[in-house]
Amino acid sequence: MDAPHLPDVPDTDDAVAARIDVALVRRLVAEQFPHWADLPVRAVEVGGWDNRTFHLGDTMTVRLPSGEGYALQVAKEQRWLPVLGPRLPLEVPTPLAHGRAGAGYPYPWSVYRWIDGQTARPERIHDLTRFATDLAGFLRALRSVDATGGPAAGPHSAWRGAPLSTYDAETRAAIETHRDRLPVDTVTGIWQAALDATWAGPPVWFHGDVAYGNLLVRDGRLAAVIDFGCCGVGDPACDTVIAWTLLHGPSRAAFRDALDVDVATWARGRGWALWKALITLDNPEPAKAAEAHHVLDQLLAERTVSR
Repeated sequence: MDAPHLPDVPDTDDAVAARIDVALVRRLVAEQFPHWADLPVRAVEVGGWDNRTFHLGDTMTVRLPSGEGYALQVAKEQRWLPVLGPRLPLEVPTPLAHGRAGAGYPYPWSVYRWIDGQTARPERIHDLTRFATDLAGFLRALRSVDATGGPAAGPHSAWRGAPLSTYDAETRAAIETHRDRLPVDTVTGIWQAALDATWAGPPVWFHGDVAYGNLLVRDGRLAAVIDFGCCGVGDPACDTVIAWTLLHGPSRAAFRDALDVDVATWARGRGWALWKALITLDNPEPAKAAEAHHVLDQLLAERTVSR
């Protein structure tokens, strides 16, 4: 008797992520871009989680989404990075090829030109205030690019650029969960102020994930901005979060001045920073949990000073 047919079970994100390795990249490249098949493939030092990144030869990278939600971002980056890049004052990724599902991998993927640099950890930045103003200049330039036809905030951007109310229930639940460890009234006040400071302007371009891991430095200065997977058009307040994750004191003040945002946008930025910190307080990775505590400390200290 023939074995009964079992329905196909979709891959989970974890199952797909577990299969992404050098061997898979080699198979995909050989199958779809045979003119690059002889080039060596190796994992990059900081490969990421949402997308896994590999060197392809000396001048290219291969970037594979680790889950279905991240796969939504591939076509967007392929479409819009060539539009944004020439209008921005720092290097951004240049798409070279658009891969498709294959070799047992279920999602689209990309080949980009390699950008040399190191992630912007504090010890690699020579002058944090200059770094802050350079970054602000980049974000101002991004905001100024014509947003007509650009991708409105949504699932592809993890709702960056959308109203903060998207995460209201999750934030309030996190406050309640950690109420024994938080000054609840103060934290709730920061969140409510962010919700009340609604965006009233026209949609503009935002990056969506301005974190030190997506900022590259060379010779101690900001040189490139990578990973536009969460980009879109909408409210740019999400791009201010770096003010509390990396910047402090004079560099934060310089960033705010150079970015030229109003009080309401800064308040919404605090809200974005608070939401992320609250939901990662118990992250099993000690470094991520420590960063969440650091951001909370920064937000609370700023709140105290501003009163």
